[in-house]
Amino acid sequence: MLTSLKEQLEHVTLSRIVGRIDQTCGNTLAAIDLPVPLGSLVQIDRPQASPLKAEVIGFRDCWTLLLPLGSTEGIRRYQPVSLLQSTRTFPIGDNLLGRILDGNGKTLEGPPLSVMTSRANLCLKPIDALTRPPITQPFSTGIRAIDGFLTCGYGQRLGIHATAGVGKSTLLSMFARHAEVDVIVVALIGERGREVREFLDHALSTESRKRTVIVVATSDEPAPLRIRAVWGSACVAEHFRNQGKKVLWLIDSMTRVAHAQREIGLAAGEPPVTRGYPPSVFSLLPRIVERAGTTERGSITAFATILLEDEAEEANDPCAEALHGHLDGHIRLTRKLAAAGHYPAIDLAQSLSRLMPSLINDQHRGAVDRLRAAFALCKENELLRKSGLLRPGQNPEFDRAWNVCQDTMAFLRQGGNDPSPVHETIDKLERLATRLSE
Repeated sequence: MLTSLKEQLEHVTLSRIVGRIDQTCGNTLAAIDLPVPLGSLVQIDRPQASPLKAEVIGFRDCWTLLLPLGSTEGIRRYQPVSLLQSTRTFPIGDNLLGRILDGNGKTLEGPPLSVMTSRANLCLKPIDALTRPPITQPFSTGIRAIDGFLTCGYGQRLGIHATAGVGKSTLLSMFARHAEVDVIVVALIGERGREVREFLDHALSTESRKRTVIVVATSDEPAPLRIRAVWGSACVAEHFRNQGKKVLWLIDSMTRVAHAQREIGLAAGEPPVTRGYPPSVFSLLPRIVERAGTTERGSITAFATILLEDEAEEANDPCAEALHGHLDGHIRLTRKLAAAGHYPAIDLAQSLSRLMPSLINDQHRGAVDRLRAAFALCKENELLRKSGLLRPGQNPEFDRAWNVCQDTMAFLRQGGNDPSPVHETIDKLERLATRLSE
């Protein structure tokens, strides 16, 4: 209790700093005589309405630039602006399990959090690179395509690349339901309100809900709250990792985090450098993903979704390309597989787990290599087969590969409530690979 009070007192502003609104430009407010740090939370008094909170996003000449956390209706020149909090914090603690929080750390369901709840600085330094233990323990997801062909480890960071409507939310719900972890932290950033409700009602089972903390900032909320929400979810995940727990951190979506930072950066006067994204976006993304990883005590395994406008234009998507280099692998969902009713719609040829070779044994590796070679052979001869130039019986090697690949794809089809033990998945893949040499 005393520790919690001490932490809260450290963030109390003892002297009242008051400035004035001087200018507005779009949704950005400019105040004068307001010497406060970047990222501070301030309050603008409005005579005819409730006070408006805003975040300090930059400085220009004599002005302090503010981005409101609500409607600017009723804002007038020379209205007073006072400092509320110079350090951004977020509640942490075991009492958050089963709760839903907004970007400010307030509960959206149930009673409010106790005033004694501890708080953590939003932008803590990530784990030092030299103190990170190596990732050596395989992470069981219960998903055959991932456990078999894209084996991950506890503490790994992966991206899920997908266009709209190909089963991204279903895949996230499978992680939340079936992954062998102690705690789940979900950051729903920039989602529609309807999607948030659907995730709560359908994605989480009763048991998984009890060990889950959800941080929500919907698409209609101000950009600073969307950024605070993802940082807040990182703080919560780190709290449980420090207790020695295995934490699963789901971020949906990292693209909308980038959109929020783009809005803030452009409002602060940053130049757009790549398809409208300012430089601060590309410095923010690695800082977020580096909060995951392993320590001597516990681990945070992260899966972040990356929304694609067009599957064919992924190489031209700045966010997807930037995250490719910062993550430990990627899972690609395709519309072609989804249209064929194959779920999860994971394209194995375009997906990769960088740590898989160090996490599996030689027998598993050999089976996967042979099956991938069979898939490549089928794809190489797909046009010949469809045109009738390659018929059954003409090429026995292709016939075996084709039959095994069809059986493998059938095995990888999986319902959301149908988890598969890892040992059963690997045994089945090894038996399928053996058929290639019969």
